[in-house]
Amino acid sequence: MKKITWLLPLVCTTLFVGAQKKNDRKTLSNLQTHVTYLCSDKLEGRQTGCPGEQLAAAYLSSQLEQTGVSPKGDNGFLQTFTIREGREPDNCTLNLNHQKLISGKQFIALPFSAGKSAQGEVLPAVNEPDNIWLINVKEIEADPNKSKMELYLRETEVAAKSGASAVIFYNGQETPAEVNSWQKQAVKPSSIPAVWVSNDISKILGNDDANAFQIDMKIAFKAVKVTGTNVIGYIDNKAPKTVIIGAHYDHLGKSENNTVYPGADDNASGTAALLELARLLKSARLKNHNIVIIAFSGKEEGLAGSAWFTAHSEGIDLSQVNYMINLDIIGDLDATRGVQIGGISSSAGWPGIIGSVAAKDTKVVYDSTGAGTSDHLSFYKKNIPVLYFYTNAHKGTPEPGDKPDKLNYDGTLTVLKLVYDIIGKTDNMEKLAFNAATARK
Repeated sequence: MKKITWLLPLVCTTLFVGAQKKNDRKTLSNLQTHVTYLCSDKLEGRQTGCPGEQLAAAYLSSQLEQTGVSPKGDNGFLQTFTIREGREPDNCTLNLNHQKLISGKQFIALPFSAGKSAQGEVLPAVNEPDNIWLINVKEIEADPNKSKMELYLRETEVAAKSGASAVIFYNGQETPAEVNSWQKQAVKPSSIPAVWVSNDISKILGNDDANAFQIDMKIAFKAVKVTGTNVIGYIDNKAPKTVIIGAHYDHLGKSENNTVYPGADDNASGTAALLELARLLKSARLKNHNIVIIAFSGKEEGLAGSAWFTAHSEGIDLSQVNYMINLDIIGDLDATRGVQIGGISSSAGWPGIIGSVAAKDTKVVYDSTGAGTSDHLSFYKKNIPVLYFYTNAHKGTPEPGDKPDKLNYDGTLTVLKLVYDIIGKTDNMEKLAFNAATARK
C-alpha cells in the first residue's frame, strides 16, 4: 500500500500535464482557425464601415454564441456606433479638352467643394471672373498653421470672392489616396466647385505651350453615414466586480491599388486570443468577477469603438469594473523583446500581480511611457486600471505580408495564458486602486 500511495501524486501530475498539453493543442488550433478566417480575402482587411467588417463581426458573434457567452450589445452581440456623418463625391465628371478624366484618380472633388456644374474656355495663367480658375499649388503661400486642405480652402474662398465659377488645383504633391482621405473631414461647403488633379493632368495644365483648355465639370455629392460595430459578450457570474477584456478586430482594409492588408498580427492575433479567453473563462472556476468580452471596431478611426462603449455602456456599470485588459498585436513574440505590457502604472498593484504569475522562462518588459494609444486608453480616461499586452507594437507601416503563416502562435498562447493567470490571481483579491497620480500627468 505504501508503494501505491507514493505513486499517486506522480500519476496525478502526469495526467494533469497530459490534459494541459491537450488543452494547449486545442487552443493553438483554434487560434490558427480564427486568424485564418479573419485574414481571408473576402474580409478585405476588415476596415471599419466596410462589408468585411460586418463579416468579421458575424463570425465573432457566432464564436461567442457557440462558447455559451451571453450577448451584451444593443442588437444581440452587436453595438453599432457612428464614425462620421457627412457627404462624399457621387458621379462627378470632369472633361478636359473633351477627354473624360477618371474620378478619384485623375481628379478629386475636394470635401469643401460646392455641388455644382461649371464650364468654360480657360486660358493658362489667366484668372478672370465668371470662369474656372487654374491654381498652381506651387505658387500658394505656405502657412505652417494650416493643413494642406485648409490652404486649398483658403484659396478657394479667395477665388470665389473674386468671381471665379470654379477652381482646379494642379501641381499638388499629394497622392490621390491622401486627397481621398480628406473626405472624412467635416467642413462647410464653399460656394463654388473645387477640384484637385493628379500629376499627369497637372503636366497638361502646366505645359508652357498650352493655349486654352475646354473644361466642363459636374460636381455632386451624396450623404453618407459611416458606422462601426463592436461585438460584446458577457459572462455573468453574479459577482460585484467586473473585468473587461478587449481587442480591436478592425484593420486598414485595402490600398488605393486594391492591395489587401490582412492584419494577421494587427490585430487578428489579439482578437483570436480574445475568443479563446472567452471560451476558457466561460468554463473556469473563477467566479468572483463578471467578464465582459469586447471586440472593438474603429480603433484605426481614433479609438472610436472603445470611446463609444465607455460612453454608452448601458447594462455594464463602469464603476464596478476592476480593470481592463487590452490585447493588440500579440502574434510576434520573441525571446529578445519578450511580452511587453503597458498601463503598468495605472495601478500600484500590477507589478506584484504580474510578477507572481509570469513564468520564469517568459521575459516580461514593462512599458512605463504612459497610457498608450490603443483601446485601453478609453478606459484609462475613466479612471479604470488597465493593462496593454503587445509583442511588437512599432512595426511601422501596414504590411500586405502580415499574413497568418507569419505569426508565432506559440507566443500568442504564452500571452493568452499570462492574461488568464492574471485574471485568476486577482479573482480573490480586493478591487484594484486606480493610480490617479498618473492620470494627472
